[in-house]
Formats: sequence, C-alpha cells, structure tokens
Amino acid sequence: MAIIVSRFHEQITTQLLETARQALRRGGIPESHVHVTWVPGAFELPVVAEAAAVSERFDVIVALGCVIRGETPHFEYVASEAARGLGNVALAHRIAVGFGVLTTETLVQAQARVSKGAEAVQAALETADAIERLDAASRD
Repeated sequence: MAIIVSRFHEQITTQLLETARQALRRGGIPESHVHVTWVPGAFELPVVAEAAAVSERFDVIVALGCVIRGETPHFEYVASEAARGLGNVALAHRIAVGFGVLTTETLVQAQARVSKGAEAVQAALETADAIERLDAASRD
C-alpha cells in the first residue's frame, strides 16, 4: 500500500496518517507493507499517486490531505483538481485509491474529521477486494 500525505496543514495530515495507520493495524496489515510518501500539498497528490500506480508495486493507494477554505477561490481549484486527479488515477490504472482529502471551512472542522484517514484506508481496502473478486469471477 502506498500512502501519500500532503505536508500543507501538517498538524491535520499527521493525524490523518495516524488514523490511517491505526486502521491498517486493526486490519492486520504490517507496517512493512506500507510505503508513506510526503508531498508539498493536496494539488501534488495525484501526480505522486500516478507514479505509484505506474510503478505497479502497490495494490492500494491512499491519498491524505487537507484543504481549508480561505478568502480566495484557490480552495475550489485545489480541492477539485485533487479529487479529479485521484479519480483519474483510479480509473486509468484500475487501482483502489482511497480519498482522504479533507475539504473544510475551518481548522476546527478539519480537526474534527481526522478519522477520515481510517475511513480512506477502509474504503480503499474494500475497493481493492471488490476488484479482486470481479477479476476472479471473470476467470471462472
């Protein structure tokens, strides 16, 4: 599994990563099977997810980030491009991509949602399992 984490709003993304790691431990996935990569911000998540997918080293990718609305439309551009780019990686490579990018109005809202790291891991693992089951069914 590749986990890609944005450094922007690191006080939040570090907590997202910790809840993701907790979910992995609960799922019995050893830390040695998890590769964590840090990127500058949420906008950079898709290109690094693409690199992870192209490497064919990973069955699952989880992207963690935090975009908090400011006074300019920058929020919309970054959030939209992160979502679009990560979705494109999932579709182009038929790989499970967990979307753990918070988009909130305030830092307080982001702090209240750090459990989304665990939810992104769970969603990605379930998606990977569904893809594997479909592949197996198509071979029967």
